[in-house]
Amino acid sequence: MPNYRRPGVRGGTYFFTVVTHGRQPVLTQDVVRQALREGIAAARAIMPFKIEAWVLLPDHLHCIWTLPEGDSGFSARWGIIKRHVTKRCAARMDDSHRLSASRRSRREKAIWQRRFWEHLVRDDTDFNHHVDYVHWNPVKHGYARRAADWPYSTFRRYVAQGSYPSDWGGENFSEGADSSYGE
Repeated sequence: MPNYRRPGVRGGTYFFTVVTHGRQPVLTQDVVRQALREGIAAARAIMPFKIEAWVLLPDHLHCIWTLPEGDSGFSARWGIIKRHVTKRCAARMDDSHRLSASRRSRREKAIWQRRFWEHLVRDDTDFNHHVDYVHWNPVKHGYARRAADWPYSTFRRYVAQGSYPSDWGGENFSEGADSSYGE
């Protein structure tokens, strides 16, 4: 098994991209969203973290987390979340015919890609750029005309806090359209 090099900055802020197996468009289904909420709550109950920004699209999600001081265990948190969603939703999404021999031998289900992409946020500029990317993503992928039109993100929270005007991220917006962040 490969030993992936992951940054281990304790108390760090990280940007993540997590993708469904085979890019299945299932993440915005009610049952999957509920299971995801429950999985996040379960992970946070034993391994707290702060969600800085989030967007959920049909086949992937992006988010930014800040871990507690002295803690760098984001992989364990993702393990809890992914396992919870898999247990709650696997029967509804039986894709066993699409599983590779490797996945079958490991008794994996066909909901998530095995891994995820992470980026250690370096500074405030990097953080702001990634928050923009998170909120621009539904527009970039053609799911919404404006960031405010997409219901599965933290964009409205940022508007309420005064971080964005409500009309930010319309279809002519291009600053957040840089596709170099994990896809």
